[in-house]
Amino acid sequence: MQEEKHIASLDGLRGMAAAAVVFSHLYQIFPSLAPFMITGVGGRAVAIFFALSGFLMAYLYGDRPISRKAVADFLVSRFSRIYPVYLVAVLAVAALSSIPGFDFINPIHGGKEILRHVVLLGSTGVLWSVPPEIQFYLLFPVIWLFLSDMRRYQAIGVMLAAYLAVDALVGFPGPGIMLVSKLAFFLFGAAVGRLQPLLSDHLQDTATGVMALTLPFFILISNHLFPNADNAWGLAPAFAGALAVLLVAQEHRISAAVFAVAPMRFLGKISFSLYLFHVPVMFLMGNALSSTLPLYIVVPAALVAALLIAWISYECIETPARRALVSRWHQTLTSSA
Repeated sequence: MQEEKHIASLDGLRGMAAAAVVFSHLYQIFPSLAPFMITGVGGRAVAIFFALSGFLMAYLYGDRPISRKAVADFLVSRFSRIYPVYLVAVLAVAALSSIPGFDFINPIHGGKEILRHVVLLGSTGVLWSVPPEIQFYLLFPVIWLFLSDMRRYQAIGVMLAAYLAVDALVGFPGPGIMLVSKLAFFLFGAAVGRLQPLLSDHLQDTATGVMALTLPFFILISNHLFPNADNAWGLAPAFAGALAVLLVAQEHRISAAVFAVAPMRFLGKISFSLYLFHVPVMFLMGNALSSTLPLYIVVPAALVAALLIAWISYECIETPARRALVSRWHQTLTSSA
């Protein structure tokens, strides 16, 4: 088995998606910016996140031998990457929501709502997207089994395709926090993630670089360009998102000049913390500064604060928690061997 190489441009794509989500929420904190906002950018950015997640899972694990231990290692690794910092974000939002007269814009009120979010059944603000992500991780071992031997486990592939077809025909039902409503993005992403090693030597022409550079940005504004589209979370945007991820993953020099540069990769590194904490941070900055400083100073200050807190969260919460939980898991395996 060949170790899959790290794709730097996908870090930048993740950073671009995170920046788009931040941009889409500016008007919530600073209502006077609403006329300058482009509708639908945040949702499309999350769609790219979902396709990217599916891509990476298939790309990184699809060629690896599957076993009970490998699946357990995978689940622990993914859970430790996502849940600890998510839990901190839930508690931070709950704390802000409990301040009398503070009127936090995405509140979590009461023990019941806090518990819903803790057990990944909440949908406040940006937190809604974490439950389907975790649910996909739970489904992925089934996909991994299929990818490990497509001939032997072809029935799994047929069932997944049939389920996706029925799911699409009935309009991807269910609340947004359920995987069933977002399944196409993850599955299409996983499909192109598995194709990546096969296509990497064939998608190196100029057209690939141009499309890799332009398609992600077109996807972000597509809801604004086509506001009457039948289903913003349907098969067409799922296919477009997966294709964008596949093209960016080729790292053509044209697209890599944007997505693989250090600032974009840094945004990608801190993207999850930025995604989770940008609204609380910008809300606090807006409340603290808007009465004394002009908007053209407050908004940049709020953005810088969001980046700083995201970086601190990545260094002090995300990374240490992931290392500690994975280390504890390995120690448990060693002691029980």
